[in-house]
This record gives sequence, C-alpha cells and structure tokens, in this order.
Amino acid sequence: MRHLPYLSYYLYPILAGLIWLSTLLALLIYWLVPPVSRVHYPSMAASQHIAYISDVGASTLKPLFITGCVLTTIFLDISFAADYYLRHKGRLVPNQTRTETVLAFLTIGFAIIGTAGLILLSVFDTARHPKLHNIFLLLFIAGYVLSAIFICWEYQRLGQHYKHHHNLSTSFWIKLTFVILEILLAIAFVSCTFTQHYNAGAVLEWVIAFIFSAYVFSFVVDLWPAIKTQPNLGLHNPREKGMGFEGGELGNGQVVVNGSGGGNGTGDMRYVGASEMEEGSSGSHLPIQGYGSAVGAAGGPGMGLTDTGRPVTRERGGVASNF
Repeated sequence: MRHLPYLSYYLYPILAGLIWLSTLLALLIYWLVPPVSRVHYPSMAASQHIAYISDVGASTLKPLFITGCVLTTIFLDISFAADYYLRHKGRLVPNQTRTETVLAFLTIGFAIIGTAGLILLSVFDTARHPKLHNIFLLLFIAGYVLSAIFICWEYQRLGQHYKHHHNLSTSFWIKLTFVILEILLAIAFVSCTFTQHYNAGAVLEWVIAFIFSAYVFSFVVDLWPAIKTQPNLGLHNPREKGMGFEGGELGNGQVVVNGSGGGNGTGDMRYVGASEMEEGSSGSHLPIQGYGSAVGAAGGPGMGLTDTGRPVTRERGGVASNF
C-alpha cells in the first residue's frame, strides 16, 4: 500500500473538534427550529427563556450528547498522548528538562480529569441529577483549564530552547488566549448561575463550549510538524531535505536523517535535543549547526551541510570535513 504522507496525528484534534462542533450545532439547531422551537424544558427555571446545553442534552437528544462528549474526549486525549509520544520519539521537538516532562504529564493528567467530568455530566443530566451534574460540569471546566495552563507552561519553556520553531509560539498564544477567556467566562458563568441570572448564564455556557472547540483545533498546530518526520518518507537527497525541513530553523534542536544503510540518505528524520549533540562518541549522530545531517546506519558516510551550505562527510568513528 502506498504511503500517504499527509495522513498523520494532526487528524485526531480535527476529528475531536468537528465532533464537538457538530454536537453543539445539533443541540442548538434542534432547540431553535420547529417543532421544538425554543421549548421550555422541565429542567429550566420559570424565568428562564434560553436553554442551557445541559437542558437540551437532558431531553430527546441525550444519546447524541453522550456520544458526542465521549468521542470528543477520546480523540482529544489521543491528541495529548500523541504530542507527548512524538516529542519522546524525537518526531517533534523534544523536552529538554525534567520539568518539561513533568508538565507534559500534568497536562495529560488534568485532561483525563476534564474528560471524566465531561462524560459524567452528559450521563448524569441536569434534569435527573442536578447536583451531580453541576459538580461534573465544574470538574470538566477546571480539568481542561488546568491542563491548558500546564501545556502553556511547557510550550513556554520549549520556546526558550527552540526559538526558531514558530509553531510553538503560535500554539502557546492560542492556548494562553483560551485559558484567559475561559477563566473569565467561567467566573461570569458561575456567578450568573448561582445568582439566578439563568438566561445570561445559558448564553455564557454556549460561548464557553464553542471557544473550547477552538482550543481543540489548536492541537493541529502542535501535531502538524510530525508530517515531516514520518519514518516512511523517502529522503533521496538528504541535503535538500535537511535544508527544507522546518525551513532550516533548527536552533538548539537539530534534525537527523537516519539512513537505511550505506549512507544513501534514505530513511526518516527526527529531532535531537542539545543533550544528544555531543561529538566524540564512535558512530553517534553528529548534527551540523543550522541544518540537518545524514548518517548512514550501516557504517557508511552521511552527507550534511554546514551553515555555509557546503557538504560535510561524516565517517563512522571519525569526522572528515570538506570546507
């Protein structure tokens, strides 16, 4: 079967985001248009004219609501796990310190808490289990907001090591914006709900939910670079591929082309961190500052580029340079 290079991990957050958006739109449209047409559900207060998501999800469309919540969280959690896995394998810029690794685990841990909250609030609906529903709603919001805070912290630290990887800063600012907006809106939502301003609270809940979809889609930015490090990509010209990879902006984290043998340069590309960039060990990867390097896995020479664009031949057990 022919390898499809553009089918990669970034599809998981796309699926999660589309499922979440589709679920929200289905609930909203169902409530707005005939024959339902703004019906007043039993779970709504007497003075309430705008339904909460939970009000609509507790009625006829409850199976759809539960399914949407479960599938959204499954694909989103896979996205979190994929981000950690790809950094660990060097297919995304790797964590450089133990602190960044701890932050990655905290991100995944609180995302799982948010996942549990979202699934449980859809099962324990507001019409039959109002107290449990509210507890799980707060668990959902707090879990994902804390998860977003920790991943922002991780990306901020990664950005100090990989200053030229602009997708890190882009993702950081998207997620930071999500954190700030969601915290402010969540405070307003809780305030309106507990002071019985239910119509304003319902509007805020819909807004919070739609903003959450933007946060889900932001993981496409994180996982998209893994397309360029797929192991089945044929790299017949390591010099061209090394220069083209991430625009040559490699900073402290370099790119290595792992040859499949004989130094022909075919194989896969991966990032290596600063801890791996040490010369002097026989047969080790020796990246060239500024660009990727190609190393033959079977002991053959690999071709790389210096900052000036000249080829450099690196032999196993030593370094032979042409300047």
